[in-house]
Formats: sequence, C-alpha cells, structure tokens
Amino acid sequence: MARIEQKLLTLFAIKKRNRYRAVVITGSGTAANEAILSSVVGDGEILILSNGEFGERLHKTSLIHNKHTHVLKQPWGMSFDTDQIAAYLATHKINVVAMVHHETCSGMLNPLAVIGALTKAHGAIFVVDGVSSVGAEIVDMEGCNIAFCSSSSSKAIGSYPGLSFVIGRKKQFKKLKLHAAKTTYLNLATFYGFLKRHSQTPNTPAVPLFYAFEQALTNILSEGVTAHFARIRARAIQLRLGMRKLNLEFVLNEVDMCAILTTVKVPPSISVRELRERLREKSIIIYEGKGCFAGKVFQVGNIGELSDRDIQFFISTLRDVLLELQAKAADVVAPIRPKVINPSIPARTLPKLAKLRS
Repeated sequence: MARIEQKLLTLFAIKKRNRYRAVVITGSGTAANEAILSSVVGDGEILILSNGEFGERLHKTSLIHNKHTHVLKQPWGMSFDTDQIAAYLATHKINVVAMVHHETCSGMLNPLAVIGALTKAHGAIFVVDGVSSVGAEIVDMEGCNIAFCSSSSSKAIGSYPGLSFVIGRKKQFKKLKLHAAKTTYLNLATFYGFLKRHSQTPNTPAVPLFYAFEQALTNILSEGVTAHFARIRARAIQLRLGMRKLNLEFVLNEVDMCAILTTVKVPPSISVRELRERLREKSIIIYEGKGCFAGKVFQVGNIGELSDRDIQFFISTLRDVLLELQAKAADVVAPIRPKVINPSIPARTLPKLAKLRS
C-alpha cells in the first residue's frame, strides 16, 4: 500500500507530496465516487455539474446521501456554461462542487482549471471523478484546486478492474471526521484513519489486485508519465486521422475530446448493431452509443497495448465492413436488376441504336 501510494503521487505529479494521501478501495470506480459523495458533504450543500451519463450518476448517488444536492445540467456532449456556473455559485451557498473529468458517453474532456478556479473563488471544495481520465490525461490537483479525485485500477492505468482509489489533500481528509458517517464500507474517514494509523484498509482487501495495480503503476513510471500520455494521445490521433479519411464524422470537435476515446457518427443507412457484430466477427470490439446517442454513434477506445499494426488493421477492416454494409443498404433501397430492353423499340433497330451510342 505504501508503494502504491507513492507511485500514485508520482503519477499525479504532486509537488508537495507531504500534503496529499491516497487511499485504495476494493471496489470499482463507482465505489470511490460514492465514498467521496457520502463522506465530504456532511450537512452542507453540493453542486453536481452534469453533461453526460456519469455526471447523472454522480447526481443520483449524491441524492441518496445528501439532502442538499443541486445540479446544473447540459445536454450530453455539450460544454459547460462557465458563466452559468459562476452565477449559480454567486447566488447559492455551495460547499462542494463535483464534476466528471472525462465523460465517456460522448468522449468530452471537461475543464479542470476553470471550474477549480470558480470553486476556489466562491469558497467551495472541488471533487473530481477521474475514473476514465487518470493515467491518460494530466490531472493537476494542486493547480486546479482539487480536494479529492477518484479513479480506478483499470482504464488508462491498465491493471485489472476491481480496485479504485481516492487521492486528496491531508487537510481535507482530516475534516472528514467532523461529518457523521453515512455508510459503513465506503466511509472515507475510516479509510484515511486506517491508512494513517495502520497502513491497512478497514475491510478485507483484494490482495492479488493490489499487486497487479502496483505493477501497472510501475509500468507507467518506467515508461515515463509524459511519454505514456503522449503514446496514448498519438494512438488517438492516428485512429482519428484514419477514420476521417473514411469520411466519418465525430460527435465532438477534436479540441474537446479526451485522449482515450472517439465517438463517431454512424453513416446513414448503417445499423450500429450490425456494424458492431460484423467487426466483432473479425476480433474487433467497438461500443454502441447510450442514451440520446443510442443508434446514432459508435465509440472506439485506444488504451491498452495497441500497436501501429493493430490500428491499421482496424482502419482497413472498418473500411471494408462499411463498404459491405453500404452496398447492402443500397441494394435494399434500389435493388440491382439486369437492364431491361424497352419492348416498344423494334428489335431490328437495336443494332443501330447501339452503334449510335458507341
């Protein structure tokens, strides 16, 4: 646990390391998010910023634990209105602001610095769901006024699923004891107490997953954090370039996209489900859209051990499958039939017509 904690502080590029701690939880990323939302608010007011599926999940989770839960919503795939957020914070006493960094339903990477500055200006603490961004994107906890950030062992960190963690400021961890516990298993104050006093978890840990998690962190640090991030982003750029050459369009502007996922509009007349099934037959997995994106988009991830050859295989296979499905759709709409000779034209005139056309 001590080694994992130090490696996490390095991954986050924490400069003042003595001011931060990291607790590890046996449970998925949702467990870490619920630990934060059930532990840091107390009787205060929390504002959830939501522009996608996982922002909605934060809101749903907060409603269970916090009666003073507020929410500002944007449609899925739409950027936050920072003026609206600033106005809301100016007219409401908000103690905690919570936001998803990377919204995987659209691939949107939400801004940390500007929201962190707004929360600091209005005396609130900022908590971030970094489940699918940590390990691929810079999360500057010190510079962005982030009190707590959650993430998981899988996704961009590249270990097995089943562990999550919360990294946060010591002074904020210490304040948690002032709040009455709302859960037993996910009480963040209890995790911090056991870490501080015993270097243990309060519940039985999934020990094999801890070893795998440490190895995954070692792999990233051996490659170099900056090089690791650059490699993931280079894969995304390569994939997007290849898909643009197939005349595919993306849901987001590339400046708003994360480095690990691309959400692609499905060409007219093509079924996402059939596209997914055809690619699966060729050992390629893509994701279907959810919610308002269902049936309209597919998603391509680029984390993990992908090579240039893998990406080239995907692009060429995607091209072939799209051509097959488009040809099939065209045949259904306007079936291809043998050319029929106009019966009103006497047969003896056909050679002359043919000669004229030639």
